Amino acid sequence: MSTYDGARFLDAQLESLVDQSHRSWSLIWRDDGSSDDSRHRVRAFVDAARIDATDRTDGRHLGITASFWALLCHAAARAEAEGAIVAFADQDDVWLADKLARAVAALGEVDPDVPALYCARQRLVDAQLRDLGLSPDYGDLPGFPDALTQNVATGCTVALNPAAVALLRRTRPPLGTLHDWWAYLIVTAAGGRMVVDPEPVVLYRQHPDNAVGAPSSWLRRAIAALRRGPGAFMTTFRVHVEALVAHRALLDASSGRIVMRLSRSLRRGRLSRILTLARRPRLRRRTRSETLLFRLWFVLG
Repeated sequence: MSTYDGARFLDAQLESLVDQSHRSWSLIWRDDGSSDDSRHRVRAFVDAARIDATDRTDGRHLGITASFWALLCHAAARAEAEGAIVAFADQDDVWLADKLARAVAALGEVDPDVPALYCARQRLVDAQLRDLGLSPDYGDLPGFPDALTQNVATGCTVALNPAAVALLRRTRPPLGTLHDWWAYLIVTAAGGRMVVDPEPVVLYRQHPDNAVGAPSSWLRRAIAALRRGPGAFMTTFRVHVEALVAHRALLDASSGRIVMRLSRSLRRGRLSRILTLARRPRLRRRTRSETLLFRLWFVLG
């Protein structure tokens, strides 16, 4: 768990960790240079609840992705030695009591030599934990190259088996991306498994300070995409493609060919991009309208 100026929501999240039905866990956390009393709240709670915890706080502000990645790399040795899974925990959510148990059970069904990423739906709530409904369902099982068009692995639900942690430790997320999206990209592009839980496992708090947040309908997602415009989207798309090219040695053969083809296409004209789309029908987003918008931006961008 990485904290940053999240004191007002931290107690509820920490209490939900203690209430997990899966009891064998430990907390690895760092504060990312908060100006409020986030780090003091975590330390006080850890001491009072006698939680097995490792504090990696060093006073630096790294940003959300780098902070989580530093924690992931620290956890990697323990995951490998103990066969433990690693789960991302946001500071402002509330985990349902069976969150860890469901992740452990689901990942336990995967061959331990295969990198696997677990993610699940969320119960969306407002800042006061009032119900806003369920997050959208996953539809067709997501994977690569769909992972390039949209992140469906919501970080507050993500858990990784030891093989996935070892794989991710060998990478470095590019600037401008988030830790959960990069994990989703690498695991699927390397031929790993996506394990999708259709049941909600967290209360995903929606408030003005969310790093991302979760639009609750296809219409809201479409409106949000239009407001962002093609520039921001295609910048992220290009960054991800080139970062995957740089990590091509970790990808499976099919994914390696796809990222090289996309990289060449993005350097060429619109005709090349149209041909690429014709050959890559799986470059999709969650809905048909979002997919059409993505394809338009890909050709124009």
